[in-house]
Amino acid sequence: MSGRRGFAMSTRRNTRRDAQGATQGDAQRLTRRDFLQGCAAVTLVGAYGPAGSTRRPAPAGLPLLDAASVPKYVAALLVPAVMPTAMPAAPTGDGSLDRYVIGVRRFRQQMLPPGAPATAVFGYGSAPHPGTFAVPGRTIEARVDHPVQVTWVNELTDRWGDHLPHLLPVDPTLHWANPPGGRTGRDRRPEFASTPGPYQGPVPVVTHLHGGHSPDDSDGHPEAWFLAAAEIPDGYAREGSRYAGFAAAYAARTGAGWRAGSAVYRYGNDQHPGTLWYHDHVLGMTRLNVYAGLAGFYLLRGGPDDLAPGVLPGPAPKAGADDPAGARCHEIPILIQDRTFTADGSLFYPNSRAARGYGGPYIPRTDVPPIWVPEFFGATMTVNGRTWPLLEVERRRYRFRFLNGCNARVLDLGIAASPVARPVRSALPFWQIGSDGAFLPAPVALDRLLLAPAERADVVVDFTGVPPGTPLYLVNEGPDGPYQGDAAAAPADPATTGQVLKFLVRPASGRDSSVPPDELELPRAARLGPAVRTRRLALLEQGSAVRGAGPVATLLGDAAGRGWAARRWHDPVTENPGVGDVEVWEFHNLTPDAHPIHIHEILFEVLDRTPFHGSARPARPWERGRKDTVIALPREVTRVKAHFDRPGLFVWHCHMLEHEDNEMMRPYRIGG
Repeated sequence: MSGRRGFAMSTRRNTRRDAQGATQGDAQRLTRRDFLQGCAAVTLVGAYGPAGSTRRPAPAGLPLLDAASVPKYVAALLVPAVMPTAMPAAPTGDGSLDRYVIGVRRFRQQMLPPGAPATAVFGYGSAPHPGTFAVPGRTIEARVDHPVQVTWVNELTDRWGDHLPHLLPVDPTLHWANPPGGRTGRDRRPEFASTPGPYQGPVPVVTHLHGGHSPDDSDGHPEAWFLAAAEIPDGYAREGSRYAGFAAAYAARTGAGWRAGSAVYRYGNDQHPGTLWYHDHVLGMTRLNVYAGLAGFYLLRGGPDDLAPGVLPGPAPKAGADDPAGARCHEIPILIQDRTFTADGSLFYPNSRAARGYGGPYIPRTDVPPIWVPEFFGATMTVNGRTWPLLEVERRRYRFRFLNGCNARVLDLGIAASPVARPVRSALPFWQIGSDGAFLPAPVALDRLLLAPAERADVVVDFTGVPPGTPLYLVNEGPDGPYQGDAAAAPADPATTGQVLKFLVRPASGRDSSVPPDELELPRAARLGPAVRTRRLALLEQGSAVRGAGPVATLLGDAAGRGWAARRWHDPVTENPGVGDVEVWEFHNLTPDAHPIHIHEILFEVLDRTPFHGSARPARPWERGRKDTVIALPREVTRVKAHFDRPGLFVWHCHMLEHEDNEMMRPYRIGG
């Protein structure tokens, strides 16, 4: 964003602005020696004390954990196990229905290396199976045209049934879920007579299947949130303004009702096989709920557009078989997120806009939110819920399902022989075979894998020719700040955020019968027909009326004569394709940074990108499959084509979570 280039772009670790906006050298820090000597003696007090307590957050000022002091590659990568069903498959009119009951709970997980304090998180798990709760959540394995029903349950309560507050600071001045507003004030931007502190009430949740193709009552609309079935303060709204309408629509469609503190969604899986994921999507709080741990994989397989078993590397984790080290798995989902920790192992997220250098005044005296920051960049890399893990691989081919689950960080990944040498020299290529929602037309060999938040890449990596005992490293050369598409930009800190995962090659334990990636013939999705209309849309940024305060919101807009009309979340729908229409959407990025744009419900084709003063460039080879999220580069027009085949109310938005939480999200309706 404009006006913040000094924030995180320098590569000098001791003077670089940290991801939270404070200079790393300004905070009290633990050295590596302190970490190693003291971690066994530190107990987690965190923000809320022992599990089950409703004690309010401790005073601000806990020292941040120096990311460079965290030992790397000492703990094995956790491979997400398969989510167990809640009961046997039930017959339906279109086959059998896999049924899940998935809760959201608070618990502790060992994110930092063994001996360090555990971390309090929010996470998903099978409600009838208490031992299944983890960050990321267990993987839902689904089959094309085989429906899945999930009862999502908010279980953020203590042992006495009282609601739990959030682990992280919630800014109540945004346009957000706002349970304290009651039925008339929920899902609105509240007014204040004085600057408020963080919201401390019960936590709303609602889950979106990212990449799914479902009726709107099962999409996880940001205003369809719900609180836990617990003791709730008087006057609070217990669910969002869209909850009751979607519950009634679901009941009319399926005959099933929703109970308090839960929602029931049905996914038809009538789409291409692909790498989907589920995550929280509450209005104005997505950044906090996802950062706290609410995300997991949803892998869709089978159907006429999948490859025969055995063609690609496998096996993947199987239902009922836990393999935390992934030793028997040759297909592995990889969720990458950046986080920052305090010295006691707690997750850190800024509790004041002052961390960005502006100390007030705030709302209501100015237009500056007191807590919200334009982006968040963590100081530590986590993979599948662990900091800098180790994965032992055999001399064979592996299939990796990569997902960028960061709040705002764009990843530029490579496989290198050294974890710190820059520039990176590729030791092995990625063979990308699929993107967000389908296979590519053909495999693409890449030295680097560029992933914006929410983008996925289905890749094959061939370790066959690597000598046993060889270490290799998954490294990141994306910036420690906003991505602008500049190849010459300073890369991530090689000592911390520039490292992600270590591979250690071992001898093969058996024959690899998968097909070499350069010989694969991939299923081709049919191309979309001609568009009936083109929509010109804008990506915008709102600066503060206070000089030096920086951005106060990010916005979307549409064409208005020769200019642009900025729109906010509460404005009437302006994008309303007809059922069955094919449209081209043009994203005109008038901001200085790139934005990953996600359209719910549909998969699109990326057509091209055109600089404001230049010639069009076609979609890059790895973008030529069906996608649901696309990087819109600054000062360019990014064009996608989509088929809108199901009526309903959905949303489109930027997937930098701080942006979507503060106005860079719009409702759209298919079918008028």
